[in-house]
Amino acid sequence: MIASLSTPLLLGVFAIAGLIVVISSIKATGLADVIADRTRMGEALAGGIVLGAATSLSGIVVSVSVAAQGDASFAFSNAVGGIAAQTFFLALADMLHRRANLEHSAAEPANLFQAVMLIVLLSIPLAATAAPDFAIWGISPASVVLFLAYLGGTKLATQVSETPMWKPVETRETRRDEPEDEEEANRSPRGPIIVFVGLVVIMGLSGWVISQAGQEFVTRFSLSSSLVGALLTAVVTSLPELVTTLTAVRRGALQLAIGGIIGGNTFDTLFLVFSDGAYRDGSLYHAVSMSDLYWLATGLMMTGVLLGGLILRQKDGPARIGIESLLLVAIYASAVVLQVLA
Repeated sequence: MIASLSTPLLLGVFAIAGLIVVISSIKATGLADVIADRTRMGEALAGGIVLGAATSLSGIVVSVSVAAQGDASFAFSNAVGGIAAQTFFLALADMLHRRANLEHSAAEPANLFQAVMLIVLLSIPLAATAAPDFAIWGISPASVVLFLAYLGGTKLATQVSETPMWKPVETRETRRDEPEDEEEANRSPRGPIIVFVGLVVIMGLSGWVISQAGQEFVTRFSLSSSLVGALLTAVVTSLPELVTTLTAVRRGALQLAIGGIIGGNTFDTLFLVFSDGAYRDGSLYHAVSMSDLYWLATGLMMTGVLLGGLILRQKDGPARIGIESLLLVAIYASAVVLQVLA
């Protein structure tokens, strides 16, 4: 059905699906903050698990759909390209938070741990591409390791959030994670959770439409799967993270903003697990191109820079943003230019 649409209609459908994802994510941000308070989960953990997973659903649908249709490059680049784009969004959020560097104000041990966890998770598919091409029932052992590492890391992240063994030094600009309403923690989370699940379903359906339109772009305009995956579908399905991050910063939920990005990125590594399962021609990791690995390396580099910024906690930097934010902009912009020119 998508293939029969004229080019203007195809672009229109793609834009509408992306808009639906964005609007749904705006509502989801407020609900995630409420759920965090009512369940006493904490903003960093709620951002990393609840909000991060929900806003990633449309991207999962894209990667799994195209992997099932045999396009490994599209599936892989959509996953790792989204991680790079979402990390870049934190630099934009830093520009919005004018009081001090965002990474300074949102000091939170759970976010530091999840950044380390993300580096480990991204290292697994990188190692898999250099390992012997081996799969059991069409699934690479690396996918099993990646999935188990995510589960174990998430459990440890919960432990860090609930019983941290150290706390950051507080300054006048440090923002604490506290319920906006003292009575919020005593209210039932059931209603917000039901609405939240409904929004997740809507975002998932929109992701399927985006995947079909993206594949048509590859065919109709003779574009590479890596380019469309990393710079088109990945960015569009990552817009919820941009919206939720900026919205969270404006609400003062700074830990939720950073936790949503880092936690969402850790969840996005599971795109590769699900895509490997959907890809029936062997190991997904041995069917990708160098352009796809380029975006994986970019995501690793940007995560390392972000982690450095979270540890450094620079209060003021160039243009009143942290030096890590400037580096994130430079790295991502350079990666985009090189991909387009390749």
